[in-house]
Amino acid sequence: MTDALLPNGIKDGGGDSTYFRKGCNPFAQTGRSKLQNKRASLNQQIIKQMRMRAGAENLLKATSNNKVKEMVLLELSYVNSNLQLLTGQLEGLNSSVEVYQNTQETANIPLIALGLKETKEVDFSTPFKVKKKQLQLHLSLVQLFYRNLTRHTACRTPSRNEVGVELLAKYYSHLPLIESRFFSPSRQTGIFFTWYDSFTGVPLCQQNLSLEKASILFNMAALYSQIGTRSDRQTISGLEEAISSFQKAAGILNHLKETFTHTPSYDMSPAMLSMLIRMMLAQAQECLFEKTALPGIRNQFYSLMKMAQEAAKVSEIYDQVHQSMIQMPIKDNVPLFWSTMSQVKANHYRSMAHYFVASALLDHQCKKSCLYPSNLFHIVLQILCKAHIRRAILGHEEALRIYSLCHNLNKLEILQDILKASHQRSLNKFSEHEDEDEFTDYTEAPDIISKTEHKAEMEVPATTKVKVIDFFQRLGPLSVFSAKQRWTAPRTIQLQPQDRDLGFTLKGESPVQVVSLDPLCPAAADGLKEGDYIVAVGDTECKWMGVSEVMRLLKDVDEEGIEIQVVSMMDTNPPMVHHSSCLVVVFRERLSVRFV
Repeated sequence: MTDALLPNGIKDGGGDSTYFRKGCNPFAQTGRSKLQNKRASLNQQIIKQMRMRAGAENLLKATSNNKVKEMVLLELSYVNSNLQLLTGQLEGLNSSVEVYQNTQETANIPLIALGLKETKEVDFSTPFKVKKKQLQLHLSLVQLFYRNLTRHTACRTPSRNEVGVELLAKYYSHLPLIESRFFSPSRQTGIFFTWYDSFTGVPLCQQNLSLEKASILFNMAALYSQIGTRSDRQTISGLEEAISSFQKAAGILNHLKETFTHTPSYDMSPAMLSMLIRMMLAQAQECLFEKTALPGIRNQFYSLMKMAQEAAKVSEIYDQVHQSMIQMPIKDNVPLFWSTMSQVKANHYRSMAHYFVASALLDHQCKKSCLYPSNLFHIVLQILCKAHIRRAILGHEEALRIYSLCHNLNKLEILQDILKASHQRSLNKFSEHEDEDEFTDYTEAPDIISKTEHKAEMEVPATTKVKVIDFFQRLGPLSVFSAKQRWTAPRTIQLQPQDRDLGFTLKGESPVQVVSLDPLCPAAADGLKEGDYIVAVGDTECKWMGVSEVMRLLKDVDEEGIEIQVVSMMDTNPPMVHHSSCLVVVFRERLSVRFV
């Protein structure tokens, strides 16, 4: 498959050191990659128009010239029109469900997949080069990190299978390790993470990793939804894969909702996530219904009644999804295609439920009753059956009417064919009994009680807790060598023991620390300070060594001595400035400074 290729120019050597590079080829011209490229282009155009709008609004507030105001208002109307057009195009991309379907699928109603959130490239090089000096990060380790942490490929073009999910999961699992090692809670790193809202294209930029983690989880759920939609639903195994994928997507979205409760991106707000969870579970329930019906529905009373209740359950869940989609402000952000599709499915499966009940009553009616004479019982039964079949026909007609109102939905010819076939089937059932005793009776068929033997449930995949290798383990213990502390660059000290006396003692475990330093010893004259940490003895790294191991390296030092490398912890709290300080107050149009 074209979406399982390796990125251009990258070879996979196997093993854990290469798993970040297994992704979809961003240059492969698959339908899904073309869609993502269009989405990326639209996001850039949207952010350009938003900047123009912000500039025009600021100018409008700042000027008092009427002519300038007229020109700015004209420009604002033009920019707002462009934004509305671009947002409509983005909605069209989110409505392109045919790209995510199985190419061999010809007999099932299409399902909705989430598109991956778009992001900008992140430049890790500058902050980590600074950390390299502070943490003695070896060149080979830097190369290993840059080679493996291909973030853009991992986030934007993972393959649509478990390998792609694992790619995202491993990157997600590395983020806490990277955060603990390089991101200080008291200082900014200079690394900006930019993500675009999946529905509006509005960018969001933050320096902390919360947005990054939440967006990766969202993309994991989106990828599972894409795996579900591309499954072959003409086989039991394909349906089971689809069911599991949608349940996992719902589980990840719920985990995202509970863990990252204040994400400012609206596509990850609690209300939006709740709606997406319902939609994923509704599609899982739909696949469970298809799994029950795939071997064939036996023309038996209890089998037909069972299928009627199963169909009613699917309809009920889709009706809940539609109700959540039409609530404000979700209504303004969800594609019209989605809410229309959920409404069509709610009507379609409700009509199917009434059709199954009518078939069960018409084809397997009881000829005798202890309560009524047989002829009266037959009449009552006919009235009830025809009420159900009429409601089935009206429901299918309503589904076709709603289908015709949505432009993007009209592109799905397979959906129209299924709706028309179901409608015709109900018409045929009604015509089979049209010649029987007819009464002018318009009894409304009662609602069918929904019931299912297999309810779709959220499932949190194990991949969200995958174990990974810390690339920066060679830096030393995380509790010591991290961004929480500030370190000097490594210094080289020449040790020349006098009468086997080094002039200091050591304490601590991983790494060891210099204590009781004799200020007159040669090491002190060469720059060694009390409190320094020894990170290397000769060519041997010792950041993970204890006192006994380091002393073993130092005990055989001859008269020529040996070089050690040490680092010093810098004061993280600089002294207060006691002279007059400068208070800067920034206003919109001027900068005022006064001394206090």
